[in-house]
Amino acid sequence: MFRSSLQRGFTIIELLIVIVVIGIIAGFVVFIVPNSRERSFYARGESELRTMGNAVKFYVDKYDEYPADVNRGLPAGIEEFVQAEDEWPDAPWPNSVYDYDYYDNDGETVQISIRFCPIGGPLSACNFPDQPWAADFEVNSSMYYCIKGNCKAHPDSPADTPGYCINCGHSEDD
Repeated sequence: MFRSSLQRGFTIIELLIVIVVIGIIAGFVVFIVPNSRERSFYARGESELRTMGNAVKFYVDKYDEYPADVNRGLPAGIEEFVQAEDEWPDAPWPNSVYDYDYYDNDGETVQISIRFCPIGGPLSACNFPDQPWAADFEVNSSMYYCIKGNCKAHPDSPADTPGYCINCGHSEDD
C-alpha cells in the first residue's frame, strides 16, 4: 500500500545510522576527555612551577639571599613577585602539593616541586600522574623545577630516585 503523507517517522536504517554516529562520538569523548584533563594538569603544573621559580629569582635579586626551606609549601616573601589572589593554589593533580626546597647536600640547591604523596607515604596514598614519565614514581618522587644546583626528586633521597625535571640542563647558578 501507499504511505500517507501524514505518516512520518524514521526507518530502522536511519535509526541505526544515528545510533552508530552517537557511539562514535561517545568513543571519542571517552578517550579524549581523560587525556585532555591530564594534559591540562601538566600544563598548569609546568606553568606554575616556572612562575614560582621566577618569583624566587626575583626574590634573590631584591634580597640577595634565597628564602628559607619550607616543608610542603611555598616560601614566605615570594608572593610579592607573583600575581595571585589571596594565596597560591594547591598543585594541579588531586591531593598534590607544592614544595619549596632549599638545601645543601652536595652544594647549594634550590628547587620547587610538586609532591604526589603524603609525607612518608604510604605508596597506596599517592596520586601519581597517568603519564609515562611518572610510571616508576615512588613515595619521594616529584615533578620539579630546578632553580639552582644539583636538583633531584627529593632532598633526602638518592639522586637516582625517579623524578621529572621540567627544566634540567637549564638551571641557573649564581
